[in-house]
Amino acid sequence: MALALVLNSGSSSLKFQILDPEAEATAEPFAAGLVEQVGEPMGRITIKHAGEKWVEELPIPDHGVGLNRVFVMLDEHGIGPSNLDITAVGHRVVHGGLLFSQPAVITDEILEMVRDLIPLAPLHNPANIVGIEVARELLPSIPHVAVFDTGFFHSLPPAAALYAINASVAGQQGIRRYGFHGTSHEYVSQQVPALIGRDPEHTHQIVCHLGNGASISAVHNGHAIDTSMGMTPLAGIVMGTRSGDIDPGIVFHLLRSGMSVDEVDDLLNKKSGVKGISGVNDFRELRAMIQQENSDAWLAYNVYIHNLRKYIGSYMIALGRVDAITFTAGVGENDANVRADALADLEEYGIILDPERNALPNTGPRIISTPESKVKICVVPTNEELAIAKYAVALAH
Repeated sequence: MALALVLNSGSSSLKFQILDPEAEATAEPFAAGLVEQVGEPMGRITIKHAGEKWVEELPIPDHGVGLNRVFVMLDEHGIGPSNLDITAVGHRVVHGGLLFSQPAVITDEILEMVRDLIPLAPLHNPANIVGIEVARELLPSIPHVAVFDTGFFHSLPPAAALYAINASVAGQQGIRRYGFHGTSHEYVSQQVPALIGRDPEHTHQIVCHLGNGASISAVHNGHAIDTSMGMTPLAGIVMGTRSGDIDPGIVFHLLRSGMSVDEVDDLLNKKSGVKGISGVNDFRELRAMIQQENSDAWLAYNVYIHNLRKYIGSYMIALGRVDAITFTAGVGENDANVRADALADLEEYGIILDPERNALPNTGPRIISTPESKVKICVVPTNEELAIAKYAVALAH
């Protein structure tokens, strides 16, 4: 069985999966794990395989030490790279800029091109690069493939991609809408036509990727025509800790009031959104607070839903005809209240949610609208790792 290793390297963590790219989307990965607290005095490595879990706590000074130890642990249990037929390594890379519209086999030249994009993603691309460098050193004989979060939105129409600022400045600084979560949006939008019984080339859909980070896309016959995130993942709908769209003058106001650039960055990315209003960003905690009649939690939820509905409405207009509205990611897949409130009172637009179907647990792709609903409402679990694995194996051969 040919397998792929998928790596998602963050600034202080590293997630991985070993999986069969031909497996069903609902299948458990062959092995999966997480390296946490890289660079801190004490880190943790967790590996899961066939119902078993192994945990080690040790200092992990850098990603190289962490990934090396992961491979040793896997080898000790007979499921390491030296024991398995791993044919490709897929790497999630957050920003591909205008250079990458498709996944790419990683060479020294490609890696330098990704490095050149660091100014566009200073918090993400450096960590992605470190993961690539470490993995290529440890697995030099296996092809490595970069899959870009921005790739699906590379061909956005100019009217959607460009900001109305000075064209010369925008060109020099690479300022435009790039979009993110592209691998998820592409994967989910590809599953919907078969689910609702339509030709993929004649399907207009809205995909709502709702997790702690959240984004929405309008997909016209398989191609994205708009998306909520912008030049950075801060733009768009209200998120767990990110503000989403705000008046840009707020940034100037905060800077003039004495806050530093880094303080404003931290405020808008890590201390805003649902958490900024309610104090929590986990929707399970938020729901518990609402049930206890916490007014801040109720306000945060209403701001979130109001913002979400605005984007859904704008994309209905952008698409002209909507065949499906699909929810995915942690909140989208598991929070029936969010789905119901996001689409409440839209019957006149042919959008009719079935409360009983909506209340069912997350068991895989399903339609949760009534038979009479002209617009199909769907829940499709995302599987970015599987999508990355498929790309990696296809390009490795």
